[in-house]
Amino acid sequence: MYREAHHAASSPPQEVRTEAPPEEHGLETTLDTLHAMDLQHAPEQDVVRAMELMVTHAEFPCLGAKSVFRRGSVVHAVLDDMDAPDTPQVLLERLTRFADDIDGEDGFHSFIATFRRPEHDDEAAFEASLFALLQRLHDADAETWAPGVEADPNDPHFAFSAGGTAYFIVGLHPAASRVARRAALATLVFNPHDQFEQLRADGRFDGMRATIRRRDEHLQGSVNPMVADHGESSEALQYSGREHDLDWEPPLEVHPTPSLHEEDRR
Repeated sequence: MYREAHHAASSPPQEVRTEAPPEEHGLETTLDTLHAMDLQHAPEQDVVRAMELMVTHAEFPCLGAKSVFRRGSVVHAVLDDMDAPDTPQVLLERLTRFADDIDGEDGFHSFIATFRRPEHDDEAAFEASLFALLQRLHDADAETWAPGVEADPNDPHFAFSAGGTAYFIVGLHPAASRVARRAALATLVFNPHDQFEQLRADGRFDGMRATIRRRDEHLQGSVNPMVADHGESSEALQYSGREHDLDWEPPLEVHPTPSLHEEDRR
């Protein structure tokens, strides 16, 4: 498993014991235990371990996430502050390196960015930070939009592009209403879109999607109202995990640079 970290000058990290209760106590109990730890000031390996304990728990619903941890095909960057001025450039560099490293490889791969700060009191605050960071990340990105997806955040075929690669983004944070989104620290998971297309081509996508949704409903006790398939509604509605009406417009302004697949049509 590849792990990266970026830390600004600060006080030395404190040792935190990242051990979860036995799994028979349930995922929510595990998450409560992780949330009680002072992970904001913990060593990087404890922050990474906390995420691993969450995702590998038997009740965690996402099979794709479990796969990347089981196979060691996740890159986890621990960053200091989601709102810091230098975070977009650092994140863009890490994402570009990640995309280069997995180019041509099969299977699931994920890039995870966990932020020690700020603390978000509710879903609206986390969502505001998420889209503000995506906007600044896009502003710092000189590459054209990734091929095969749309650049309009309101388009049903939209996907976020960074360094010329399309990603489906999953936001997690302590105040999330959905249990499966309730990470101990604010976290963004960047999943390359190409791997979902490969699943479709292999005929495995529908079965995996149905299983994940069934597991999430069992965990939460209700269906996730924001779940939709690519092409039905903009996936940006799902990024933060906050519930929205379908007419909600993501606060993201994409530069008027033609995407590569639009240029190919000309």
